[in-house]
Amino acid sequence: MTLTRRNKNNAMNNPNWSKKTNLNGDMAERPVEQAAATNVITEDELEAYRFRGVPIPVRRKGAPVVPQPQPAPEHGNGNGNGAHPASGSPNERIQAINEAVRTNSAWVAPLRQEISRVLVGQKNLVDRLLTGLVTNGHILLEGVPGLAKTLSLKTLAAATRLKFHRLQFTPDMLPADIVGTMIYNPRDGSFHTKHGPIFSNFILADEINRAPAKVQSALLEAMQERQVTLGDDTYLLPQPFLVMATQNPLEQEGTYPLPEAQVDRFMLKVIVDYPNREEERAILEAMATSEPNLRVTPVVSGDDILASRRVVNSIYVDDKLKDYIVDTVWATRDPKRYGIDLNGYVRYGASPRATIALTMAAKAWAFLNGRGYVTPQDVKTFALDVLRHRVAVSYEAEAENITSENIVTKVLETIPVP
Repeated sequence: MTLTRRNKNNAMNNPNWSKKTNLNGDMAERPVEQAAATNVITEDELEAYRFRGVPIPVRRKGAPVVPQPQPAPEHGNGNGNGAHPASGSPNERIQAINEAVRTNSAWVAPLRQEISRVLVGQKNLVDRLLTGLVTNGHILLEGVPGLAKTLSLKTLAAATRLKFHRLQFTPDMLPADIVGTMIYNPRDGSFHTKHGPIFSNFILADEINRAPAKVQSALLEAMQERQVTLGDDTYLLPQPFLVMATQNPLEQEGTYPLPEAQVDRFMLKVIVDYPNREEERAILEAMATSEPNLRVTPVVSGDDILASRRVVNSIYVDDKLKDYIVDTVWATRDPKRYGIDLNGYVRYGASPRATIALTMAAKAWAFLNGRGYVTPQDVKTFALDVLRHRVAVSYEAEAENITSENIVTKVLETIPVP
């Protein structure tokens, strides 16, 4: 399967057409359906499929489809169309990025307001949801039942004109219950594809640790590759695509621990706590009725979110701050190198995926706060959420009630801030 260079304006204006360079070097238009039939797909068509939210089968023959990196334009206008800021001095670049952030983050405040109409409190949870939304990252939540985990994601989906599905994981669940299956049609003797609920923009995997390993593994491809394979065909998932999984810390009977490979694919692990007394009093006023008002007005579209992601990618991170992020992650693997005495409490440290996630989370937090640059406090704000599920403690640490959060906190207190 081959890819050609993207013609973005053509693909966005008319998703049913794309351009491909023929053997003579000329540009020839062709319908998207023809690309699927000829087993040749351009990056235009990949993005067009995602924008339409329609999974198109891509025949898997040979090497997997890997979009080729596109050269960044030399000049940008900061108008939210994915253009990079103009090149120049760091101050000029930051000013251009700031302008792009102000233009593309106009939907953040209205979205927060709409969510607050239904969801009382839980500001930390909403902040993490928005962070995952603009960085294409998944979120693992841990908290007791009744803390509005389902309501928060459902409200977010309603306010963004996107599709939401809730999956209740059980021990007798099968992978086909999530991704779909092939159904035999006796009339024509052929198999037809039945898509599962994973083909949505927002997925709530409730009590994910209650499903066996084969069901949990069915999420791995969807979470990492944003695609699902059924039989010989691969189907792209709609964009944006966000998985929010929940775990109940109280009950451990009848549960299956999540494998490290799957846990590492969650960008953030968020601990959801009880609301304070004033917030719970407001919850009583709003929800103590048989017909609570859960209506919200959509204020942002999927296209706006995808445009915001491109701006987040361009947010400025200073070289010293990049070194600080790398040192923070490295200190979880080799604490002695940084003069941190943990007495063998760390079994293994965070993976390189943590470095990427921490950088992207810091960029997203800068974007949500209207800035085109990252500060050290942005990194510290998300360090616990990024690292708590990626640092494994030893048996000695467990015997002394030392958790991964204690390890990360010690690292943050020791590594010098630039």
